[in-house]
Amino acid sequence: MKTKICLILSISFYSSIVFSQDIHFSQFNMSPMTLNPGMAGANYGFEAQLNYKDQWRGIATPYTTIGASLDMRLNKKKNKDSFWAAGLNFFRDKAGDAKMGISQCNFTAAYHLSVAKYQTIGVGLNGGYAQRSLSYDSLQWANQYDPGHGYNPNIPSGEPTSMSSFSYGDVGAGIVWTYNNNAGLVHVEDNNDLRANLGIAVFHAYQKYSFYNNSKEQLYPKYVLHGNALLSIPNHHNLAVIPGVVFYRQGPAQELTAGASIRYKLRQDSKYTIMKKEASLSLGGYYRAKDAVIVSFLLEISFYALGISYDINASKLTSASNGRGGIELSIRYTASNMFQRNGMKDFKK
Repeated sequence: MKTKICLILSISFYSSIVFSQDIHFSQFNMSPMTLNPGMAGANYGFEAQLNYKDQWRGIATPYTTIGASLDMRLNKKKNKDSFWAAGLNFFRDKAGDAKMGISQCNFTAAYHLSVAKYQTIGVGLNGGYAQRSLSYDSLQWANQYDPGHGYNPNIPSGEPTSMSSFSYGDVGAGIVWTYNNNAGLVHVEDNNDLRANLGIAVFHAYQKYSFYNNSKEQLYPKYVLHGNALLSIPNHHNLAVIPGVVFYRQGPAQELTAGASIRYKLRQDSKYTIMKKEASLSLGGYYRAKDAVIVSFLLEISFYALGISYDINASKLTSASNGRGGIELSIRYTASNMFQRNGMKDFKK
């Protein structure tokens, strides 16, 4: 009993220090709306994602996170130098024996302006509604410890357990710079792609955040700095490097993840028939500081992408987890071919 309690407390304490209080996906590039509201419309005319994460299943009640999002450009044909974009995303997270969870839905509006050849600056704002909840049924309190007999659920906990959920409004804002040098090119056979995003965002306004109805408890603002790129390797028609980094800061908690993938183009899109679709395979490795090594796999075929990653625990919890972290799955669909990037042709000058 004592070992189990210590283990659960260790996981909870460590998570509060290393992980930000919000959800996080290891495949952060496959969940752009959780990074920055300015990412709405930044890369594609239309895109939609599904995300699923399962972690700590080997040592405790698993922490599960699901997410879904879509975003699209609105009036890019009407004004070639700028366009509006809109997005919608939802996520649901449930953690541990207490089933502490959050459900949140956000609507995003963004404006992107062409500032130079192949380059845009986008500013986004989102607003949403969230609900926090937990179950007291599986919780054990120190007041319920009976000396000589151990835990006794019949002893009153002394905790104010009447409030099992609360709701609140939420807002966020961000700015992102986007570069895409193959805008308007249908077939990039010389493998000269250079694409990148760099952005900064802030989430959560000053607000009450407590199950105990304590007005002094507030949700910390979350700051996000992120960047990623696709760099084709000269003289290697099928190879590209995809580096990426994301940093979160929320109150005393922070998280840094960085790494890269190697993309290999399996086949080129046919100029003569629509039956042959372009495809690529990416393999990568990322490191979440003081927490995990992330091994990732991404398969892209025309408008679709399937991502799979696994977190290998490398923190002080390794003795309990035996390296088992969690698996993550993601699916992406885009309305324009992700290899051709025809959606950016309006910005070629």
